[in-house]
Amino acid sequence: MTTFELPALPYAYDALGPYMSAETLEFHHDKHHQAYVTNGNNLLKDSGLEGKSLEEIVKESHGKNAGLFNNAGQHYNHIHFWNWMKPNGGGKSLPGKLQAAVDSDLGGFDKLRADFIAAGTTQFGSGWAWIAVKNGKLEVAKTPNGESPLVNGASPILGVDVWEHSYYIDYRNARPKYLEAWFDNLVNWEYVEKMFEEATA
Repeated sequence: MTTFELPALPYAYDALGPYMSAETLEFHHDKHHQAYVTNGNNLLKDSGLEGKSLEEIVKESHGKNAGLFNNAGQHYNHIHFWNWMKPNGGGKSLPGKLQAAVDSDLGGFDKLRADFIAAGTTQFGSGWAWIAVKNGKLEVAKTPNGESPLVNGASPILGVDVWEHSYYIDYRNARPKYLEAWFDNLVNWEYVEKMFEEATA
């Protein structure tokens, strides 16, 4: 039987400052992510999807069981979100194979950065911006609420949370400023590379 569990953060609460505060991480991880885990476990009972992997639960509940999908989707997104960040992250030096794919599929690093920030900025309301692998190629995408590229036949390799709880304490309503700071200073490109290799294996 699958049960959702809140993962520990891979760094201290204050490790991502000044770009993401301890207060934001405490609320976002301990309260918001915990709520997706608690609600997801309650909604998983008698859903017919017990025992499936988290990815399968996300895909199979999409469009059929909104409550379960919203919580399982956000649980999936956040498990990776914590790992897509690290202290002293960001920078332009991407691992080799990933850089080659960014150059060939997305027009190079600077265009990727601009397109990714634009996707996050223009996602109306709550949601996410993504780099995903679809049909062997990288693409930049955005999704509403708890959706991810998983439900569109793609594999996410980097995602940023643009729900207000992800940035409002630190940036108020300045979402573009948050996205720029996040992309330039927090992205864990090694974890992106790991997911890229899994998606293209």
